[in-house]
Amino acid sequence: MGNDGMNASGYLSKSIVLLSVSVVICCGIYPLLLWLIGQTLLPFQANGSLLRGPDGAIVGSRLIAQPFTKDEYFHPRPSAAAYDASASASSTLAASNYLLRDRVARALGPFVKYRSGSKAGQFVGPDVEAWFQNDRHQGRPHIVAQWATLHKGLAKAWVTADPSHSAYVQDWARTHPGVAAEWIEMNPGSSQPTAEDLAMLFFEDFSRNNPGRFPSAAVGTGLSPQSHRKVKPIKEGSEIQSIFFDMWRQDHPDEDLYEIPGDMVTTSGSGLDPHITLENAEHQLDRISTKWAANLERDPAALRSEIEQVLQENASAPFGGLAGGKIVNVLEINIELSKRYGPHHSP
Repeated sequence: MGNDGMNASGYLSKSIVLLSVSVVICCGIYPLLLWLIGQTLLPFQANGSLLRGPDGAIVGSRLIAQPFTKDEYFHPRPSAAAYDASASASSTLAASNYLLRDRVARALGPFVKYRSGSKAGQFVGPDVEAWFQNDRHQGRPHIVAQWATLHKGLAKAWVTADPSHSAYVQDWARTHPGVAAEWIEMNPGSSQPTAEDLAMLFFEDFSRNNPGRFPSAAVGTGLSPQSHRKVKPIKEGSEIQSIFFDMWRQDHPDEDLYEIPGDMVTTSGSGLDPHITLENAEHQLDRISTKWAANLERDPAALRSEIEQVLQENASAPFGGLAGGKIVNVLEINIELSKRYGPHHSP
């Protein structure tokens, strides 16, 4: 018994020693060794591949896309994760899903140009707006009502997408007391309808009373602008160009339009791809050079040539081109533009 007690005590002490040594090695020495190797040999990668702007401040990581919406800068691929690194995800929409078709069509509207004809090189967006204001699709009036009928899911999603939308529909329902009774008559056995339930009736009424207009939430003024979003009928803008491009295209099937690079309208597998193809970047050149030329009061053609040169200098092909064509990192190229033409630029 005495020897067994001593052996048990010995095993316990050895286990404690082994545990302590393991903790020191695994939780102390090993991480410290990796940290020293990372900070010595690969400090940029070890610290998150962080990039700095012209003023020296960190503006993002080279590895993660972030949204750019200003016309002066290159825009990244669409993101199914809203560019949130903690929510990395693909869109998961099948090729046959009409939501994917609608999303791609919306992305195309503001970018597509005529390829031939008297308007060659011009954006179709202004013509989409003019067609929308005429308020006729397939020879029939009330485009907004037709859009809601063709896309019932999207019409209902519009109501729930923004609190100001649902509030606008509820205010409309209060001034049209008969619509609730009409909805209940169409849905016997149902109780009081919600704003989402009234989406179709709302868009039909809105379209009749606002031909060539679409309800859109605009940020108001005040101490808390986000709380003052107010819905107003609009007749032009990127929202009109996006939502109604597909219907415009159905009315103008013979128009010869430029093809758009796929990565301008499709999301990546992660939703955070920091690169775009060189072809995508070149499609954005006109918008970017025109905006910088206006800001700097310079010749747009000369500025376009300069930015094109910047693109070529920063483009690279993975594995020497074996894994795809040339790509550019959006954040890196936008930092370069900011250095050359932004507020910190010294002419």
